[in-house]
Amino acid sequence: MKEKKIKCPNCGRETEWKGNPFRPFCSEKCKLADLNKWFNEEYAIEGAVGNEESEEVDTGS
Repeated sequence: MKEKKIKCPNCGRETEWKGNPFRPFCSEKCKLADLNKWFNEEYAIEGAVGNEESEEVDTGS
C-alpha cells in the first residue's frame, strides 16, 4: 500500500502523513512558524469582537 503524502500548509513541501510527529507540517520548524503567525495575529478567526456579556459596573451609589 502506498503511503499517503500531504503538502505542508506552511511551505508546501510534500511530506508523509503516517509516522510524522509534526503533521500536518513537514517539520518542527514549519509547525513553529505557523504558531508564530497566530501569535503575531497574521491569522484570525472571524467572529464577534470583545466580550458579548454585558458587564455591570458597581458605582457605589
